[in-house]
Amino acid sequence: MQSIQPTTQTEHVQQPAHSSIDRKMVWLLAIATAFAVGNLYYGQPLLADIAQSFAVSVNSVGIAATVTQLGYAIGLLLIVPLGDAFERRRLIVTMLLAVTVALIATALAPSISWLTLACFAIGVTTVVPQLIVPLAASLAAPRERGRVVGTVMSGLLIGVLLARTVSGFIGAQFGWRAMYWIAAGMMLLLALALRMTLPPSRPRARLSYAQSLRSLGELLRTEPSIREMSIFGGMVFGAFSAFWSTLAFFLSTPPYHYGSEVVGLFGLVGVVGALAASLAGRLSDRIDARYITGGSIATTLLAFVTFWLFGQWLWGLIIGVILLDLGTQSNQISNQARVYSLNPEARNRLNTIYMVSYFVGGSLGTALGTYGWSVARWTGVCIVGVAMLMVAIIVYLWNWHRTRREAPVSDALDRA
Repeated sequence: MQSIQPTTQTEHVQQPAHSSIDRKMVWLLAIATAFAVGNLYYGQPLLADIAQSFAVSVNSVGIAATVTQLGYAIGLLLIVPLGDAFERRRLIVTMLLAVTVALIATALAPSISWLTLACFAIGVTTVVPQLIVPLAASLAAPRERGRVVGTVMSGLLIGVLLARTVSGFIGAQFGWRAMYWIAAGMMLLLALALRMTLPPSRPRARLSYAQSLRSLGELLRTEPSIREMSIFGGMVFGAFSAFWSTLAFFLSTPPYHYGSEVVGLFGLVGVVGALAASLAGRLSDRIDARYITGGSIATTLLAFVTFWLFGQWLWGLIIGVILLDLGTQSNQISNQARVYSLNPEARNRLNTIYMVSYFVGGSLGTALGTYGWSVARWTGVCIVGVAMLMVAIIVYLWNWHRTRREAPVSDALDRA
């Protein structure tokens, strides 16, 4: 494994503001994020099979899903800030090799305890997507940054959804362990491909690792927008995770009685929403991203209302999944477009704050969703989703009212 050495340079190697990032590079970065992010989601359609394999309860296997997302939040907090202070290509390749080891450990797991620890390690080391997205934003000219981020994020989000489809099929045909062996092989190939094609980079900021971590608190204190977006992202992704972490259990009960392959096929349904969400990146170059954020939260809430009222029918689930993925992905793209517009010298650290909050919300949603299922089955899951989205809506309306109230004062000062 390569060692990671900080550089003392302060100037980041990137394209001039007037030039455009190469289209092939954009697609390469989108494909890389799609493959890398799948590690977090392969297990979700397989949860029922894993529980049966180890003869454990829903809550026990739900812990493994929860710690995957919690580990990812920790990895984002401890590793992603290095992108502002270390050479990014070497950091990306190193983390791909590390996640390969974690995937192999998961495939070899002899017990649920081993599996839980290995899943935590997968979460910690699957940070490559959040190193690639800021890199894409840095390479893009300001006028096209929303489009580039939207394209790369669409690749990431499609990877999230297709990971479930692939793992559901492979789990049904070859067993759940086979998926993790295949994933380990893919990460090795991806490490080689990115080592050969990514441009070398040097960070703008001369910061030590400790300084990078300490600066997170200062950025959180001085950037009110990042606080707002962290709540939106965490609550929306929490609701999203509550649904996906319990769907396998719901579809295994009456009236469905489906296996992991059908659970995975719902990922294909969600691709419709993810593809439509790529428009959010383009729109964020033209209109205030706050409007897109508000619409995305409302769309996600509508999805859970659909699940609650019509989830016993297959058509209701399909419509709800399309709305859920459209709302969640639009929310993510609009939030990250705002994040990358704040401070060019702190993109990785700002992204760290946002994504840590995002996956803390996701792990909370997974834990609450499995608890809601154990208490009140599908109704309990829907209540969890609606409750988390209502928190986001309340914060959104509060900030909207505050902004409109402060606007006349600001205009008066400008005229004075």
